Amino acid sequence: MPYYRRVGEIPHKRHTAFRKPDGGLYAEELMGVEGFSADSALLYHRGLPTAIVDAVAVEEDRGSLTPNHPLKPRAFKTQDLKFGGDTDAVTDRRRLFGNADVTIGFVTATAPSPLYRNAAGDELFYVQGGSATVETIYGSIEVGDGDYLVIPTSCTYRVLPHGEVGLFILEARGHIGPPKRYLSAKGQFLEHSPYCERDVRGPSEPLLADGEDVEVLVRHRAGLTRYTYATHPFDVVGWDGCLYPWAFNIDDFEPITGRVHQPPPVHQTFEGPNFVVCSFCPRKVDYHEDSIPVPYNHANVDSDELMFYVRGNYEARKGSGIGVGSLSLHPSGFTHGPQPGAAEASIGAEFFDETAVMVDTFAPLDLGEAADASEDPGYAWTWSRRGPKG
Repeated sequence: MPYYRRVGEIPHKRHTAFRKPDGGLYAEELMGVEGFSADSALLYHRGLPTAIVDAVAVEEDRGSLTPNHPLKPRAFKTQDLKFGGDTDAVTDRRRLFGNADVTIGFVTATAPSPLYRNAAGDELFYVQGGSATVETIYGSIEVGDGDYLVIPTSCTYRVLPHGEVGLFILEARGHIGPPKRYLSAKGQFLEHSPYCERDVRGPSEPLLADGEDVEVLVRHRAGLTRYTYATHPFDVVGWDGCLYPWAFNIDDFEPITGRVHQPPPVHQTFEGPNFVVCSFCPRKVDYHEDSIPVPYNHANVDSDELMFYVRGNYEARKGSGIGVGSLSLHPSGFTHGPQPGAAEASIGAEFFDETAVMVDTFAPLDLGEAADASEDPGYAWTWSRRGPKG
């Protein structure tokens, strides 16, 4: 994140003796990205963060990914996905889409997750209903409906739902952050940014957890490993730096509007390795007297466009069966746009009450098992209003 935070107890200088009440040293752990050349945080543990007593390979079957072939626009309904009674946000998330850069999944979680660490890349959660406490090595963050949560690479965490919580989850092969064009050279949000430091929440106090022989499930580039640690990883007494989990709510995103229709980059909220995430929020729409507020027909020449509809009524998709909880996938190679009649109907509109999260990837998205389980097979024909003969 672009600004410094200090939480709990830390010494005056880095890499100096910081002693416990019994006289022993607290153990430092530097969490840093890009080989000591970018953001980092320095954490202080009561136990050794290196002390493991077991390591076991864990088998995992997320199902296969299949290409979008024949190439066509598709729609899916996350509300049709079935989850068991005790479902957790880590081991029970279901894969919707994926490529070499990002895995996209969904889960309706009702039970505490195991301690987990994704060592292959950052994760981004969007909370689609409900709330949870996310405990991390840095402390805890409360999240609820409409919250984004960025969890940095190798941050150990667990999700504790308050009842039921729906999570739309991106797992990147790299790092996720605000668009660089909204940041100064030193990392401050600039005046034209649609959100800023005041909107961001991070952990405010350490958890100071105790425990022995604590299991942590770790995702790495070769698969999954379950470590057993001699002491609890959440035994941190303090930390400081610019690398930590952080959240902000989609309602705090300030839409950028104009006299005529603005292109999708004005909605951009995050960037990741070969993908971007945008927030479409309730907003005053185009105010030229002849403007057409819904999107024009456009071809995704270099990207697949995935839209997750989370609240309200999406004006461009009326009559297509799209509703809250739906996803639409418009792939590179297909020209897409508003449903028939939507452009004419939008003329004169002053406000759109819609909220959606969009993911544009610069490599094609393949379909996972959860996409197969929730697809609306008639969506591709909604523009022509008739499907294949026979």
